[in-house]
Amino acid sequence: MSATSPQSPADADPDCPPPAADADPAPDSPAGNGKGGPAPSGGLGAAVWAALGIVYVVWGSTYLAIRVVVETMPPLLSGALRFGAAALLLGVGLTVRQGWGALRVTRAQFASAFLVGVLLLVGGNGLVVLAERTVPSGLAALMVASVPLWVVLLRRLFGARTGGSTLAGVLLGLVGLVVLTAPGLTGEVGLSGLLLVVGAAVVWALGSVLAGRLPMPADPFVASVYEMLAGAVGALVLSFARGEPGDFDPAAVSAGSWAGLVYLVLFGSIVAFTSYAWLLQRAPLPLVATYAYVNPVVAVFLGWLFLSEALTWPIMLGGAIVVGGVFLVARSER
Repeated sequence: MSATSPQSPADADPDCPPPAADADPAPDSPAGNGKGGPAPSGGLGAAVWAALGIVYVVWGSTYLAIRVVVETMPPLLSGALRFGAAALLLGVGLTVRQGWGALRVTRAQFASAFLVGVLLLVGGNGLVVLAERTVPSGLAALMVASVPLWVVLLRRLFGARTGGSTLAGVLLGLVGLVVLTAPGLTGEVGLSGLLLVVGAAVVWALGSVLAGRLPMPADPFVASVYEMLAGAVGALVLSFARGEPGDFDPAAVSAGSWAGLVYLVLFGSIVAFTSYAWLLQRAPLPLVATYAYVNPVVAVFLGWLFLSEALTWPIMLGGAIVVGGVFLVARSER
């Protein structure tokens, strides 16, 4: 899952998204982090479209990369390696540019970032990684696209008011999710894997909502360092609980899985993250938020192209309904 939280777009992937990460809703908008700035004077420049293209393609491709990684690598251990490496690289980059003081936060901010990181990257991304052992990458991406819908429902539980158009979009999206689970009901795809993806979307949405209510670090880059560190620690603990390290043989990991892991670290968690963070300051939020319904389309196409994943009618119809619901919610909330 694309990997990001509303205050830390990097964790959205994902693979659950940055919020690090894999969809990345914000407290005031189910499809963005509420920080989108105005478009540069004179219209949108080539740099904006280039950065948006990176977010579209790279975050959409992380589902394919995850699918390749878990073919020969333990799922949670691969997540621990990914987020640990990304946290280290991002932290070093910040200290080189701004000094060690850049990483200084209060205890409350550290605790909040750590909690959000566990929800987004261990609960959200981790469940997606586990699910993709049996669930096609494109189908997983379409189901994760429902994150903005769950954000709206969770915000209502916290007392936020929701307009009629927004609720209509949520209901439409939930209908799409029911259609997407059809392969699980017919036995074409393991139902348990599909339920894991649904659970991942709900947990990711919870982390995104809490990120807007907790005392997070002011700098989203710093917040992402601690979130990814939490994701690495949490994934490693669960990996040991599942006995993954004991069965792990680096020599048995394919070159494709290693390449996929490197891609997730450098491009999914670093390149796309910085592009997204830059867009939040340079482009209108409604435009930036379009990644929430473009990423799944990219993921489905890449899964079909490289992994020969089937494009059945439940996947195409359910995906179209979910994306339509997210589009309606994003349009109503902007």
